This record gives sequence, C-alpha cells and structure tokens, in this order.
Amino acid sequence: MHYDPFMLEVVAAILGILGVAFVSRALRQPHVVGYIAAGVVLGPNGLALLSERATLSRIGELGVLLLLFFIGMETDPRELVSRWRITVVGTAVQVAASVICMWAVGSWLHWDLPRVLLLGFVVSLSSTALVLNYLRDTGQTNAKIARDALGILLAQDLALIPMLITVDYLASGGVDRITLGLQTAGAALAVALLVWIMRSPRLRLPLGRRLAKDRELQVFAAFAICLGFSLLAEAFALSASLGAFLAGMLVGAARDTEWVSERLEPFRVLFVALFFISVGLLVQLDFVLAHALLVASLTLAVLVGNTLINASIFRALGDPWRYSFFAGAHLAQIGEFSFVLAAAGVGAALISNFEYQLIIAVITATLVLSPAWIAVVRRLQRWLRQLRPPRAGESAGAGG
Repeated sequence: MHYDPFMLEVVAAILGILGVAFVSRALRQPHVVGYIAAGVVLGPNGLALLSERATLSRIGELGVLLLLFFIGMETDPRELVSRWRITVVGTAVQVAASVICMWAVGSWLHWDLPRVLLLGFVVSLSSTALVLNYLRDTGQTNAKIARDALGILLAQDLALIPMLITVDYLASGGVDRITLGLQTAGAALAVALLVWIMRSPRLRLPLGRRLAKDRELQVFAAFAICLGFSLLAEAFALSASLGAFLAGMLVGAARDTEWVSERLEPFRVLFVALFFISVGLLVQLDFVLAHALLVASLTLAVLVGNTLINASIFRALGDPWRYSFFAGAHLAQIGEFSFVLAAAGVGAALISNFEYQLIIAVITATLVLSPAWIAVVRRLQRWLRQLRPPRAGESAGAGG
C-alpha cells in the first residue's frame, strides 16, 4: 500500500502536537506552552517531523493578527484613549529603562552603543500573542490588567517601527525620508479613523445585510476586513498588528457584525497555535544544553528585571504595589517581535551568530516560563499579604 510521505508527516505532527498539549494541560500549563514545546520536540533538533519553519511562521502570523482583531472588537476606543498615560508614557519609560539597564551591562562587558541599543530594544518588547491569549484563557479580558496590558502592547508594536529604523541607521548610517513620510501619513489616518469611530453612534458595514445570511461569504468577508486593514497599515510602513486592531474596533462599532467573531474563532485558534509552534522550531537544543547555565541565568534576569521595571512604572502612574507587580509579571517575557529585531541585528552584523542563538533561547524560555512566573508572583503576593494587613489603596484585586 502506498502512503503519501507528506500526509504521514502531517498526521504524525498533529498527533505529536496533541500529545505534548495534553501533557502541558495535565501539568496545568496554558496551551501556548504546549505549542512551543511541540515545536521544539517535533522540529529539526527533535524528531524532525516539522521543518518548514518559515511557512509555519508566516501562517502563524495570521493568528497574531486575528488575535488583535478580536481584541479590537472587544475594546472601547474611548476607554483606550482615556488611558493614554499608561500607553504612551509607560511604554516610553519602559523602553528607556531597558536600554539603560543594557547600557550598564554593556559598560561592564565593553559593548559598543549599537549593540547596547539593539539588546535594549529586544528585551523591552513583551509578547502580544502570549499575553492576550493568556488573558483570554484565564477569563481576564474585561479586567483592568487586560486594558492596561493592551495599551502597552499596542504601543510596543508601534515602537517596533522606529526600533527597526534605528537598527538600519546604525548599520547604514542613513534614514529613509520616504518611510518617515509614509509613517506620518499613516499615523494621521489611524488617528482620524479612531476619532470617526468614537464620534459615530453605530456604523454599518457595506454589504452587511447581504452577508448576514451567507455563512461561506461571511468567512471571506471577515478575513478581507482584518487582512485588508493590516495590509493598508503595512503600506504606510506601520505595524500590521495596528491595522488588524483598528479593523476590529471598526467592526465592533458596527451594527449586525456578531457573525464576524463566530466565523473567525476557529481560524484564530489554529493560526495562533501554528505561530507558537514555529517559535519552538527556532530553538537549537544542542546550543541550549551546551549553555544551559547562561541561558537560565539570563532568563531569570529578564523575568525579574522586566517585572521590576514594569511594576515601578505602574506604581509611578498611580496603581498600588500589589497590582503593579501583578501587571509587571504579565509583561515580563520577551515578545515575538524581538525575533525580528534579533534577525535584523545579526543581518547588520551588530551581534554575532552566538549572541543571536542566545537571544532566541532566552526569548523562548521567557515565553515558556511566563505563565509559571505569573503564578509565582501571585503566590508571593498572597504570602506577603498574609504577613500584614493590606494598606489603604491596596484593596484592589490583582486581577482588578
């Protein structure tokens, strides 16, 4: 009997993903951790059942866009604008603090300025996909932590653009004025769209009534809205994530669009899973094992350092310490867009291949350990609360 080799690989990969996911769930870990572990186990450095990392990554990026599209539909633009201090000031201070910390380390290790800036940028970005997915899985999408995290994560996604421009400038010594012009125009259009959504009572999407009774066309229409806005944002040299989020806000403000969420939810689950599997494919197990102590030390330093930085920012903006540490723990990991910065850095010869592999290992480790780190911080808070009664102003729950 003849078997298609590709079909055998697909079936084996699906069974492997299910197996690893069941194990992670039995250990009370989110599915995200199981997906990353599946990528490591099934990837080129494991059982070699999955090797098309580039293809999986591109498909998986659709999951990130769909995730932001869904979050946009659930977000009130007025509330988002009202929390601009956390979004703008918090993100700017957090990036600056990360760069300063890297400068302190770089002064000891004799790093040059380009390397300090690149590594500071890498450490400063949190994972939009993991944090938002984790908040959805734990039922916190309507909590204060979700609103605060969303604003900061969106600002970080936007910050990726000037970060990449800075990396290109350090490598080539010039700035592309056309790109800057496109970004300025795109930002103005995004603000205009946001103002229009806020001032319009209830919008109607074109062909909305005709699509209401056609399930098949609803799938394509929903994808067209999400990916169309993402493509438009990229045309203006902005983040595709921002375009997906704005598209979600537009759909959420429109009438008769409940079918959008229903049609795209299965695709969101699948594509987000593929994204995290592609992250696991990047990890070289032999490198991690050979430098296990270094990877573990840097991972712990990143989780602790980012938690303290973000907690200090939330506290400075008026939140109680208990909530601030809880929110800081959610943003402690290094995000998926840091892979892009690391690749740009090694391509521009700002970092060596060894440093690139080390960055990949640490990013993946922080992603895998992020849910456990949040649980550790929460338990530590409970233990400290038992030692003394809460002070005035600390009555707000951690999940607020």
